[in-house]
Amino acid sequence: MAFNDSDAALAAKADQRMEQALATRTVERDDYLDTTPAEPLSNRDINRMAVRSLALQASFNYERMQAGGWLYTLIPALRKIHKNPEDLSNSMKMHLEFINVHPFDVTFLSGLVLAMEQNKEKLSTIRAVKVALMGPLGGIGDAMFWLTWLPICAGIGAALALEGSLFGPIVFLLLFNALHFGLRFGLAHYGYRAGLGAISALKSSTKKISHAASIVGMTVIGALVASYVRLSTPLEIHAGQARIALQEGVLDKLMPNLLPLAFTLAMYGLMKKGYSPVKLIALTVLIGLAGKFFGVL
Repeated sequence: MAFNDSDAALAAKADQRMEQALATRTVERDDYLDTTPAEPLSNRDINRMAVRSLALQASFNYERMQAGGWLYTLIPALRKIHKNPEDLSNSMKMHLEFINVHPFDVTFLSGLVLAMEQNKEKLSTIRAVKVALMGPLGGIGDAMFWLTWLPICAGIGAALALEGSLFGPIVFLLLFNALHFGLRFGLAHYGYRAGLGAISALKSSTKKISHAASIVGMTVIGALVASYVRLSTPLEIHAGQARIALQEGVLDKLMPNLLPLAFTLAMYGLMKKGYSPVKLIALTVLIGLAGKFFGVL
């Protein structure tokens, strides 16, 4: 998902997601037979939902994406909310429709949906909220986790590992999952408590949050490129009696770490053209072997 999509592009994506959801719709009625609001869910119910959300992508498929894992996340709470078998059946059918959301902040949406289910909102209303928040939560999750927190934690862990510390991978896992699980459980309770009131606030601030997180993430990635992508050349330039090292005398004068930056941008360009990470790793190995063999790297 692009972090700076125009409003028209975001609306088009929302329409596409709604079409995908409606294409897999099997719900027979829009209203529940029992419209009496259910008893509030306990903290234990919300925590159980958050734990089950870890299996969100366990049955991922290209027709309904995360629908199976999404329903698995909600089933215990839905059974507690809907005592009428037909209402429970309709609710489960609706939650088996297409859904694709970030796996780390999904609990905000599931908590919000459970609050609506508890209040016995119309199925079409619940579906619309799910579709409306898929994109914003995906953008925020990508920017916060993949572009910001993951590179930071990986950088700290890699720095320790390069110094010979066995705690490098342990620190990486602890740091990354501290935020991951903190948000997974915290957002579950916040989404359930906030209910519908949080929707407008989230939608209005989505682009700002995503944009800010992506800026931080790009800064961190730039620092990682300079620190951990190591590429230099031993070539020399001969001018009469003088010899000038190409790396120290020219490239580093123009811009420190110019070769690592150029190599990173080249890999990024190839990835944008459809090259898989495996192919890029193989290409990197070949470039390194060829460069060492011919004495240019």
